[in-house]
Amino acid sequence: MEQTKYAFTTTVDLDYDEAIEKVTAELQKEGFGILTEIDVQATLKKKLDVDFKPYKILGACNPPNAYKALQAEEQIGLMLPCNVIVYVNDEGKTVVAAVDPVASMQAVQNEKLGEVANTIRNKLKTVISAL
Repeated sequence: MEQTKYAFTTTVDLDYDEAIEKVTAELQKEGFGILTEIDVQATLKKKLDVDFKPYKILGACNPPNAYKALQAEEQIGLMLPCNVIVYVNDEGKTVVAAVDPVASMQAVQNEKLGEVANTIRNKLKTVISAL
């Protein structure tokens, strides 16, 4: 697993569809459901008639922690759900990445929110490590 300023990333030995299934199952183990699924490849084809690599954005939500975050910061919904992406890179390998909620919520500067962000960060790191 590689960590950047805003994400946890791994390359997996799975094809694209298998990776989506696996990441969804691992998210469920950590209490996340998928609220949104954006097929970037299909959307760009439909809207712009361009060919793009397989790329999906999964909007993952952990309801108990989302509730805590909303109680701590009313407008935090602007940063929810936590995005997880699955795509095929230029080398033909399947990549999975999850947002680092601590990085994305730093600007809010709310200690109560920081506790929730750390909890979710650990859960997402567990998911990416399990792939």
